[in-house]
Amino acid sequence: MNGKVRPGLIVPLLFMRQLAALKPCFWKYRRRLLLGILFIFISNYFAVLAPLLTGFIIDLVKQQLPGYVPGAAKTYSDPLLQLVTSRILQFDVSFTGIVALCGVVLLLLALLRGAFMFLMRQTIIVMSRHIEFDQKNEVFRHYLQLDTQFFKTHETGDLMNRVAEDVSRVRMYTGPAIMYLINLTALILLSVFYMVKKNAELSLYVLAPLPVLAITIYFVNIVINRKSETVQALLSDLTTNAQQSYAGIRVIKSFVQEHNMLSFFRSNSEAYRRAATGLYKTEAMYFPAMALVIGVSTLLVIYSGGMLYMKGDMQFGDMAAFIMYLTMLTFPVSAIGWVASTIQRAAASQRRINEFLNTVPAISLNGTRRHQVEGAVSFRGVTFTYPHTGITALRDFNLEIRKGERVAILGKTGSGKTSIAQLLLRFYDPTSGEILVDGIPLRELDLPHYRRQISYVPQDVFLFSDTITGNIAFGSETALPQEQVETAARRAALHTEVTRFSAGYNTVVGERGVTLSGGQKQRLSIARAIVKEPALLILDDCLNAVDVKTEATILAELQSYLQSRTALVITHRIFSLLSFDRILVMDDGCIAESGTHEELLRNGGLYAAMHRRQLEKEQQNNPLTS
Repeated sequence: MNGKVRPGLIVPLLFMRQLAALKPCFWKYRRRLLLGILFIFISNYFAVLAPLLTGFIIDLVKQQLPGYVPGAAKTYSDPLLQLVTSRILQFDVSFTGIVALCGVVLLLLALLRGAFMFLMRQTIIVMSRHIEFDQKNEVFRHYLQLDTQFFKTHETGDLMNRVAEDVSRVRMYTGPAIMYLINLTALILLSVFYMVKKNAELSLYVLAPLPVLAITIYFVNIVINRKSETVQALLSDLTTNAQQSYAGIRVIKSFVQEHNMLSFFRSNSEAYRRAATGLYKTEAMYFPAMALVIGVSTLLVIYSGGMLYMKGDMQFGDMAAFIMYLTMLTFPVSAIGWVASTIQRAAASQRRINEFLNTVPAISLNGTRRHQVEGAVSFRGVTFTYPHTGITALRDFNLEIRKGERVAILGKTGSGKTSIAQLLLRFYDPTSGEILVDGIPLRELDLPHYRRQISYVPQDVFLFSDTITGNIAFGSETALPQEQVETAARRAALHTEVTRFSAGYNTVVGERGVTLSGGQKQRLSIARAIVKEPALLILDDCLNAVDVKTEATILAELQSYLQSRTALVITHRIFSLLSFDRILVMDDGCIAESGTHEELLRNGGLYAAMHRRQLEKEQQNNPLTS
């Protein structure tokens, strides 16, 4: 079997090993579950009485036919039905009145069954929705606790699937699957009890075909689910292909690839059509095959019951009751396959959820010291290698930043500049060495409390689909006055442009800030960072999308804003309009040069070369200055 176990051969107990993780959820909502089970048995109790009462009515009608020979009075093993039938016969009414009374009782039984079925769904199905709510929150909460490394090594689609598709499949187990399984158990137990009381031989004929029906439907469901998974995967590929084509339509047209893209889409579409057609053919056989087995079972009951009736071993009404029991059991039994398949899929999804929830963050959150950050930072012998690439970004790196000091970090791409910021934010822990904040090891600090006191503007700006005010105030735990939001926007040279929007600060920026330009998004990100009034501000190459005039405005604002706070400005170019206490030039994970602007120019090293190239480029871009 090539080392693979077919889904149809998996022992149900193996499913339960994965689903055992749901025990705390069931215990939490045990009252709803127990009430649901009680309501299921009560509703099925009223259901199994209906065929017996129908048989009683049929025998009453038969008594009115010519040539009827009275026999012994009919008795019932169920005390409630015996009481009801005896009381009906005591009424001094006509035969038609008695039948009408029986009809009223049947209606009452149906209403009672319906009422308890409603309560059954209100307990068990609602319980499953509560468990789904708890699971989604648990998964999302765990997402927020995981480190940056995890998200770099896992695809977004897979992460979304766990919180959406996998949790939904588990809900189908905790709700409908459990409800139908208990319902089936209750109905079979009650039906078999009453049928065996009536006639054990005919009960065997009624029940014999049902396991065959259940097993057949189970294996057909496996085939349908397998085909359905294939169809869903192909549909996902088709949708992704279409989405990428829509998003990249300008690239497609500019490279004249319309024909190739159409051919690729047609190929995906044809694969989807073939898979979907195969699924529909299988489903087309499903209900006719079920109807055939049910029809054969009904004929078998009629034949066997007729023979017993002719021998005088069974009354005509009892045979009708048995046929009703067969019809009543058909749907729950046919649901066995669906229930087993649902449990199987839920077990697979719960296994994925369990694996995810058992993932331990690489960044330990054991730090408990709630320190008020002042801004002094120390890197002592720090070496850092990215786990997912094996690239060493920093090598025996040492750096001392005093409280209130402004430090610029320059260097070419890959020199380790951004890694300093990510280590300081504790997105990663150093491979070796130690980082201290105000003399306290970073690992000992309460991480959420520490991060609330610092601000970070990354290279890749991310904005939420919210208003401009909402994005600026994102990092605040309390509602900010509008004046404070606007002040931050002014410092980021954004206020004037915002006032030109028709909705002003209530303008919704769209997904990832799609309605804003690159420079506007960067400035909004800067406003979001400085509105917190942080003790430590980290700017990571956050002015590369703004023009020279806007850059000058922002730097002028930052010059006064940074007077009393520690600032770490990471950049690939020299900011002549912003004075720094110290400038570091990074090269291959180490500090190649350190000093003030004037000192580094006098040294004539890497910094001086960068300064010269930048001046030459500016002169080329602006001939009027040459």
